[in-house]
Parts: sequence; structure tokens; C-alpha cells
Amino acid sequence: MRLLHDPVRLLLTLPALLWALSFHEFCHGFAARMVGDRTAQRNGRLTLNPLAHLDLIGTLMLLFVGFGWAKPVPINTQYFRHPRRDLIIVSLAGVAGNILTAVLTVLFFRHFGVWWYGIAGRAGIEFLSIMISINMGLAAFNLIPIPPLDGSRVLEAFLPYKYMEYYYWLERFGTVILLVLLMTGIINVLFDPIIDFLWNFLPY
Repeated sequence: MRLLHDPVRLLLTLPALLWALSFHEFCHGFAARMVGDRTAQRNGRLTLNPLAHLDLIGTLMLLFVGFGWAKPVPINTQYFRHPRRDLIIVSLAGVAGNILTAVLTVLFFRHFGVWWYGIAGRAGIEFLSIMISINMGLAAFNLIPIPPLDGSRVLEAFLPYKYMEYYYWLERFGTVILLVLLMTGIINVLFDPIIDFLWNFLPY
């Protein structure tokens, strides 16, 4: 809730948050189209317009708690050319988009940081920092293998068919389990190792 008492940081966080969520979902839809599924496109989700992607609760959670989500892009695996492979590609596309954003932001800071500071000042540098943190955090959070997060889809693609009934059971209660883990802070046991691993990809 600290952002409520820091309007400047809130104004800097909102555009970074809107980009991170919108680009994440756009990448899912784009990857699905590339492997044969146009469901996202037909549903108006192949866009960077944040209004098409935002989930109210998920956005507020991300803004004020640090964990959150957007409306999942609809996919239909029946259109996939190679269902298991393509499910992994589509599931990881959003994470890849967030990591790419963070990497490009770091490179921008490294090569144009002084120029950017001269134009945007301290607030501009803070915005770049927020952009990196939000995108890396969203990528790491989505790799947690609990439905409806992307990591669970990757897990689904690797599971032997004989275990799928257990996955479908987990999928039914995944959102409830996820919220309990968030409220209790247990989620950090899963989140921290993932975010620590992802930071290694940044070209500092």
C-alpha cells in the first residue's frame, strides 16, 4: 500500500505496469498465431491496448502487493501443429516478452543513461528501475507451476498422460491455492529462487 502514499512513484509505476501486462499477453497471442491458433486474434487480444488485457483484481494485486496477473489470452490447442511443443512455446512467450523488455531497458540505461538523466532527471532513472523490476517480477511469478500461471502450462506439456487427471484437479483449485500462498507469504519459497535465476540474464 506504500504506493498510495507516494503519488510520484505511483505515476511512474502505472505505465510500466500497463506495458508489462499488455506486452506479456500480446506475446502469448502472437506466439499462438505463429503456431496456428488465431483464437486470441479473433477475440481482440492480439493488441497492446491494456484495456483488452487488464484484470482488475490482478492489476491491483500487482500494483500494491507485488504479485498479480492479467486476463489470460484464450488459446485452443486443437489448432496447434505440435500440441505439446507449441503449448510450451505459447506459455513461455509472455515470460520471454517481459525478460526482453527488462534486458532492453538495462541496455538503454547502460548506453543512454546520462542522456536520459539530462532529459528526465531522477524520476526518469527511477522509471527505468521500476520497468526492470516489474517485468522481471512478472516473468518470475508466471513461471511458478500453479494454475493459471504460465509455469503450470509448461508443467502440463511435460506431464505423462497418466498424471493428467491430477493436473486437472490442481487446475480446478489453482486460483484458490495461489491466493492462499500469496496471503500467507509462502509464495516466496517458489518465487525467490526463480527471480534470482532470471536476474542472471540481465546484461549488467
